[in-house]
Amino acid sequence: MSAHGDVDLGHTVAGWSGTALAVLGSAVAGTGLCLGSVLCLGGGLAVVVLAALVTWVLHLAGWGKSSGPRPRAEWDWRVRDPMRRHDACLGCRMAGRRPAAPVPAADPEEQPILADA
Repeated sequence: MSAHGDVDLGHTVAGWSGTALAVLGSAVAGTGLCLGSVLCLGGGLAVVVLAALVTWVLHLAGWGKSSGPRPRAEWDWRVRDPMRRHDACLGCRMAGRRPAAPVPAADPEEQPILADA
């Protein structure tokens, strides 16, 4: 049992990679601010933007997670998301992924049209 209780905190490859890059970019931008270096400040902010893009791409590749809790077997951060397409996910919608359309049930009365031979 961890200090946070028995919950899924959503640790994923996408989350850890994005967080590490964002912390690095913030540190570089903060150093640039303290030194008065516009180049260093801009570089740090560029790394923060890169962190968001890397996180998004990894999420779309299946290394993130959908909203809500996951099954206990998928709590490890190295587990890929089996869904890869999340209907309520902003990141998936931004990538152009639309919710899956429901498949209409086949009408038992409808007969297939056969071509004349």
